[in-house]
Amino acid sequence: MKFADLGLSPELLSAVADAGYESPTPIQAEAIPQVQMMRDLIAIAQTGTGKTASFVLPMIDILAHGRRRARMPRSLILEPTRELAMQVAENFEKYGKNHDLNMALLIGGVQMGDQVKALDEGVDVLIATPGRLMDLFERGKILLTGCDLLVIDEADRMLDMGFIPDIEFICEKLPTQRQTLLFSATMPPPIKKLADKFLTNPKQIEVARAATTNKDIAQFKVEISPRKKKQALKYLLEVDNVTTAIIFANRKTTVRDLNKDLQKSGFKSGEIHGDMDQSSRIAELDLFKKGEVNILVASDVAARGLDIKGVSHVFNYDTPWHPDDYVHRIGRTGRAGAKGRAITLVTPEDKEALENVEKLTKFKVPEFPWGEVTPQGGGSSRSDDEERDEKPAEKKSRSRRERDDEPRAKRERKPREDKREERREEEPREERRERKPRREDREPPSKPGEWNGPMPGFLGVGFD
Repeated sequence: MKFADLGLSPELLSAVADAGYESPTPIQAEAIPQVQMMRDLIAIAQTGTGKTASFVLPMIDILAHGRRRARMPRSLILEPTRELAMQVAENFEKYGKNHDLNMALLIGGVQMGDQVKALDEGVDVLIATPGRLMDLFERGKILLTGCDLLVIDEADRMLDMGFIPDIEFICEKLPTQRQTLLFSATMPPPIKKLADKFLTNPKQIEVARAATTNKDIAQFKVEISPRKKKQALKYLLEVDNVTTAIIFANRKTTVRDLNKDLQKSGFKSGEIHGDMDQSSRIAELDLFKKGEVNILVASDVAARGLDIKGVSHVFNYDTPWHPDDYVHRIGRTGRAGAKGRAITLVTPEDKEALENVEKLTKFKVPEFPWGEVTPQGGGSSRSDDEERDEKPAEKKSRSRRERDDEPRAKRERKPREDKREERREEEPREERRERKPRREDREPPSKPGEWNGPMPGFLGVGFD
């Protein structure tokens, strides 16, 4: 099937062709005709399947006929995060370039003045996060009585972020006779209840089983002790043919600390999390999209819906607390038919969280295939402390490290190693006591089912 078979206008087909697309994805092929027929719609599809274009494209043709009025948007798209709202706005600009449509973006973190001005001039489509929309509505800056088309995008994420009461309030202010489209990757009971309340005889489309992961994404886990997670991550970034990667952590403080550590080790990395102001988040995303940094450390603010082309890897530095977040995190790779890899670092404390992920996705995440990777040349990006972790016998004691930090003048005596060698030479060979092999010379323990070839040093002892 081609986009030309879906009954879209010539102007819209031209814009789609200019964007480099010829054939619709399954969700687009099923959803676009339903939207054109003005039906309410529930669309369930995993992330990365082209959900955004499945409502943006028919909306552009629908809105091409009609007149806009001040402070009364003709359509409304609700998004859970600023980044998702901005991405939808980019889609409207790209696909609607041959149409005379006005768009307004209402998101937090930026000044209200320009947003209010755009509303005063009249908009055909309003893209908003619930918080900023509620704020402007309560200030009397916007009227929702002229909105005939509502899109609730990433509904399950709205639930996770506590926006369902806001959405119910907004729906009650909209005209009763309207078209409502609800898009979600999963369909938990609260979302089903929301759909039953505000949608009228909806057509339900499900192009993939709820909570399934993309078959183009190879998933792996690495069992590791907490103190060796950074070392394992850096090793994987070096050996697994990483071109661009998003690394997810559960806490904003972890995002900041990990990004600093990666930069210190020579990686080109950036960060994005909820404590950053909007301009900083936009700037970091732009650097990542342009390739000026190829590693983005992120909290779950970036997990849903961001469409960044060419992400080869997703790393779960922390196993997500909520299993649904796993599906959305790894969906940042393997997009639009491309192959991707998702690797999760699993500590003993993460065992239950990973079991919940596997229960949700009905997929047993396999161990990372260490035998299939070869360290790349060019030297190591790991710190000296991490290199010493691979050779436990050569670790320095605390007192030795403290002594190394002292001025050289304070250390008059001969190094301990030399004295030991002198004593060794004085001993008759036959009287020398047989010494135990060093720790790194001993064969590392292995568990049933583990790969038994040469392992990175930090994996030789499993969980410790």
